[in-house]
Amino acid sequence: MTTVGILGGTGPAGSGVAIQMASAGYDVVLGSRDASRAVEAAKGLNPRGSGTLRGAANEEAASCDLVVVATPWESAVATVMVLRVQLANKIVISMVNALVREGKELVPVYPPRGSMAAQLAFALPDSTIVGAFHHLPADQMLDLDSGLDGDVVIFSDDDEARQRVADIVDEMPGLRGVVAGSMSLASAIEAFTAVCISINIRHKVHSYVKLAGLKD
Repeated sequence: MTTVGILGGTGPAGSGVAIQMASAGYDVVLGSRDASRAVEAAKGLNPRGSGTLRGAANEEAASCDLVVVATPWESAVATVMVLRVQLANKIVISMVNALVREGKELVPVYPPRGSMAAQLAFALPDSTIVGAFHHLPADQMLDLDSGLDGDVVIFSDDDEARQRVADIVDEMPGLRGVVAGSMSLASAIEAFTAVCISINIRHKVHSYVKLAGLKD
């Protein structure tokens, strides 16, 4: 069974991915800089199905077969840099968005390499970076009875890795993986998260992306 580590998994977005992954049957390690915080956060999550979910330090989460980076964007690069050895030769999923709040809206911030996925790829030259999980509302992910029926837009320069992530997403309750293309799309996909969140703030809803016209 594939194990999945979530770096910075105690936040709502990371915890949402964790409970969905565990409900799909994966053994998930919820990571944090503070292991005790991760342990307490994991106790509050109740996945369904055959998967497991437990809390640990980021170092242990980084030792899993597949790793998701769910930290705040300001600390993402620093977090992975100290874990380069554990993350080498693995798929590392970036769900990091560089956003800042201005009034009632969120606006994208463009890092030096154009996207957070590109920043992580530069920091982790021996890992395979795949972007996913950017446009999902955390509350809907955390609530397994929410009726979530959303699409996860996936990008990477590695065809095999992005398809593997798409296959994993398809196993998660209420989600469908949609391969968009290469890392050249990273900036646009990450920035669109600002649109999604700003719509939710303005209309007081938990909307998400659903692409029509695709064949199942």
